[in-house]
Amino acid sequence: MVFSSLIFLFLFLPVTLLIYYISPMRIRNTILLAASLIFYAWGEPVYIFLMIFSTVFDYVNGILIDRYRHRKVIAQGVLILSMMGSLGILSFFKYAGFVFDNINSLFNLHLQAADLPLPVGISFYTFQTMSYIIDVYRRKVPVQRNLISFGAYVTMFPQLVAGPIVKYGDIAGQLANRTVTLERFGEGAELFIRGLAKKVLLANNIGLLWTSVKTVPAAELSVLSAWLGIIAFTFQIYFDFSGYSDMARGLGKMIGFEFMENFNYPYISKSITEFWRRWHISLGAWFREYIYIPLGGNRAGKLKQLRNLAVVWFITGLWHGASWNFIIWGLYFGLFVTLEKLMLLKQLQRLPVFISHVYTLIVVIIGWVFFEFEYLPAAMTFIGTMFGAGASGFADNRALYDVSTNALLLLILAVCATPFPRRALTYIRTRFARFGTLAASAIYFIFIVASTAYLVNATYNPFLYFRF
Repeated sequence: MVFSSLIFLFLFLPVTLLIYYISPMRIRNTILLAASLIFYAWGEPVYIFLMIFSTVFDYVNGILIDRYRHRKVIAQGVLILSMMGSLGILSFFKYAGFVFDNINSLFNLHLQAADLPLPVGISFYTFQTMSYIIDVYRRKVPVQRNLISFGAYVTMFPQLVAGPIVKYGDIAGQLANRTVTLERFGEGAELFIRGLAKKVLLANNIGLLWTSVKTVPAAELSVLSAWLGIIAFTFQIYFDFSGYSDMARGLGKMIGFEFMENFNYPYISKSITEFWRRWHISLGAWFREYIYIPLGGNRAGKLKQLRNLAVVWFITGLWHGASWNFIIWGLYFGLFVTLEKLMLLKQLQRLPVFISHVYTLIVVIIGWVFFEFEYLPAAMTFIGTMFGAGASGFADNRALYDVSTNALLLLILAVCATPFPRRALTYIRTRFARFGTLAASAIYFIFIVASTAYLVNATYNPFLYFRF
């Protein structure tokens, strides 16, 4: 079940909210846990047992660490057991096939890994349970002794499938005591509708263009078609993932939780370093706190800092998928972040904003080619086409048709990738008081009606981050 589906919007969500609100506060975590398990089991009834095991496993480990804290060897042993268990499960389902394929290629073997589908959301809830155990061990958060509350944290349906990655310490207090006001509910509803519109009206529509371009052999593409296609994907993945994150944050507000912002207009960045401060913020924060800083961060000299950056970006790529293209994608961005730290960042700050912005967009757009094409030769061929190598001319009739039919949509996407629409709406509300509020309400009403109309007839409604 996805947020951008009619069954979620008009059955699961209203029924869940109704039961949640009429229930007393003391059992709301139970309601949330039950709703989250139903939400997950709707599409993956078998893998719900895996998620329940992970929840109970680290619930018990947290209690054991707290109980034997004065006996460091035991506490460390439980910590290691927890990490091995969580990473072992994640590796088995996500990386076993990748490892076996590479062993077979290197040694000309024919080993077979179990062909199992990847459990939805496993990368996200595994990182959440790991951060909880590490923080309990570090004494940064109190141990959670209520299994229902801990289960509600791990399985919480608003952010279960695709984040943002929520650290236990950020919502520990909210699990015990939270309030839902009409104002907060309204803010959450607006955020949810905004995310739904981004996903359904923007990401899905521009995704059709990329799907069309991607099916054409690279040798038959013009330079303009190649650039137009990957720019379409650049917009699709942003509005798809940030839209889903907005919906998750909106749902959280509607039930009394505050989740961290996961995207902050990354395409307005003027460096790759800035881009990664604005893109998938919760993942970057997780890697920084639990990998980069424990490795020494930038405190142990330049050489070790470069090593730490390489490790983090290798893992960033690997986290996204069990394929060499993701590893190359991670190292590609890691290279630019490293170069900026060493010398480029100061140079970029001296350049006109327009030039540094164009540099960033070009690097990001090329990076999405590695992200999208699973096979590296295909990615390199497509990049070659973008720069004229083997392309079918600079522009052909297909490219000109795609430009003319998608020009307005591309303009809307470019504007919506900036803070301008949000600031304009805020200005209307504050400047025109009651009329402004009515106008904003009308806009959100149009968003929900248009999104629903689209979903009624939709044959194309993917969610890109389900595969991670």
